[in-house]
Amino acid sequence: MADRNIAGSSTPRGRRNDVVAAEKERFGGIKWGSAFFGWLTAIGMTVLLSALATAIGVGVGAANSSTAEQAAEQAQQNAETLGIVSGIVLAIVLFLAYYCGGYVAGRMARFDGAKQGLAVWLWGIIVAIIVAILATVAGSQFNILSDLNGAPQIPVDGSLMTASGIIGLAIAFIVPLIGAILGGKAGMRFHRKVDQAGIDHQTGVTG
Repeated sequence: MADRNIAGSSTPRGRRNDVVAAEKERFGGIKWGSAFFGWLTAIGMTVLLSALATAIGVGVGAANSSTAEQAAEQAQQNAETLGIVSGIVLAIVLFLAYYCGGYVAGRMARFDGAKQGLAVWLWGIIVAIIVAILATVAGSQFNILSDLNGAPQIPVDGSLMTASGIIGLAIAFIVPLIGAILGGKAGMRFHRKVDQAGIDHQTGVTG
């Protein structure tokens, strides 16, 4: 909307806005298929980044401790610090993973990047609810998200309803939402650049 206020329809940017508005009216809105593939991307990135973070942590621990016993003792002495660091690392992993997922959804859908990012996050919630129901009805072996560090999960036994558990849930739900929305908007902006390049070519404007 800001572009509309500063550029008339006779300018290249104004013409782009008119074209985008017409396309968005017909093809805009949440695209659940694109969001699903964005969610798959987010889960894949969560696994890869978690593995990388774990490998780095193990490497640092091995470098600073000569024996396994010393490493364990150091961990016990600095449990609170390690918990804070783990929370920060988890937040970074989730933000980057869902940013990538939102970006994929935004690129695929072309319009309404923020909504596509929100849909990526909603897919995570939907899957978490389904998995929680399966785990409650059929057994914990169906809790397929338990092995994915940071993947949104719905606690079914109350084990996470502690102060640290609530903080963990906040990280697992709020950080991915922010990352997915920002990623979706970034993916959408790519198409606006492509649209502008096409309008510039038609009007003879060179960058």
